[in-house]
Amino acid sequence: MDDSQKNSTKMTPHFEPLDDIGAQPAKILLAEESYAVVGAAMEVYYKLGSGFAELVYQEALEIEFGIRGIPFMREKWLKIDYKGYTLKKEYKADFLCFDQIIIELKAVPQLMPVDWAQIMNYLKASHLRLGLLFNFGSSVRLEQKRVIV
Repeated sequence: MDDSQKNSTKMTPHFEPLDDIGAQPAKILLAEESYAVVGAAMEVYYKLGSGFAELVYQEALEIEFGIRGIPFMREKWLKIDYKGYTLKKEYKADFLCFDQIIIELKAVPQLMPVDWAQIMNYLKASHLRLGLLFNFGSSVRLEQKRVIV
């Protein structure tokens, strides 16, 4: 082998795959279920736009969940657990979908930290892991936040 062949061999990088499968995407919590709920909320926003009261969006979303076959409970009262004790005070989630996802609706110009805190507290108290926060009040687009605890 002459010098030119030796140099070209050294300059050619060789890559080994890390494994036979390759990189695995992160698993999204309740991916199909949350995708269905987000799709329903987007449909309501695109049909109604912004400017209505929260209860209008809640009623429309209830209809859309029914059309799409999404299992839900509207205004579901949930118990709050504190150190193994069930508090007498309960809270009312706008929706509970698939018995696992808390849905909280807003119709305000923009979400505030108190809105985040509300759904975070609901999730912690109920021992559920996933919440979806929708704001129908934005004139630009449906504002949506996925909250996991």
